[in-house]
Amino acid sequence: MTTRPLPMKVPAPGLPARVRIHEVGARDGLQNEKETVPTPVKAEFIRRLAVAGLTTIEATSFVHPKWVPQLADAEELFPLLGDIADVGDVSLPVLVPNERGLDRALALGARSIAVFGSATETFAARNLNRTVDESLAMFAPVVARAKAESVHVRGYLSMCFGDPWEGTVPVAQVVRVAKALMDLGCDELSLGDTIGVATPGHVTALLTALNDSAVPTESIGVHFHDTYGQALSNTLAALQHGVSTVDASAGGLGGCPYAKSATGNLATEDLVWMLDGLGIETGVDLDALTATSTWLAGHLGRPSPSRTVRALTPSPSSSPASHKE
Repeated sequence: MTTRPLPMKVPAPGLPARVRIHEVGARDGLQNEKETVPTPVKAEFIRRLAVAGLTTIEATSFVHPKWVPQLADAEELFPLLGDIADVGDVSLPVLVPNERGLDRALALGARSIAVFGSATETFAARNLNRTVDESLAMFAPVVARAKAESVHVRGYLSMCFGDPWEGTVPVAQVVRVAKALMDLGCDELSLGDTIGVATPGHVTALLTALNDSAVPTESIGVHFHDTYGQALSNTLAALQHGVSTVDASAGGLGGCPYAKSATGNLATEDLVWMLDGLGIETGVDLDALTATSTWLAGHLGRPSPSRTVRALTPSPSSSPASHKE
């Protein structure tokens, strides 16, 4: 009988004692799948994530089915999640693109929403068919109405570090749009490295500039993609700056359907492994989470891209007995 390896807990100075993982696999992950995952499987996936200890699980998107057909079942899915409240204090945010999306979400009892903006004009045009300022104007009544209903609002900002059409995005440009989102009344801001080009110094520079523009660190979350293998190093840079909200996707699912160079999100299991080693609390049971991602990978018909999932669920041929000289 063998036991799984455990990271040695060696705390580093100046890091948060606890990190809240904003799990995006059920929305950001599954929206990028070629085949639509059946609604009951999505509901079970979210339920298993909650049992594993994740307390913020982005459930779905109320965008028009024409644009994201994989999430066309939002009205069917969300009512299936009512029993998740019995698992613990779990929040189930949903993405809303406009007032119509907000109407649909509120009608089903959603208490946490997100709007999705862009730091660049090209991506705003491709993703929202609007300029950056026009998209902000579209979000204004959404945020105002949500806050009037005491609904928590997250503002996503994509292309914060690089854009496949515009190249490197100036820090000042990102700060302008980020501050505008927060000025609308958003409770928190998620900085998206949509195509995975950020490096730690760039992360620190952007966070510092946001602080200098009166966007507090405690209102900021980070959302890294692992295109160039930098997601964990960028996350550590953000933690060193004081950020304590990190977006991640179970099994490393996801990308962006409107940015073809965007590969998978930071895998939640890889993040938890690192945080466990740093002695940072997450409340997540890594074994249960790994089992959940392995289970979902079976439904998707391919192995999980998460390195931690693969390391903790080796194939029979990779067992020590199979490598005897």
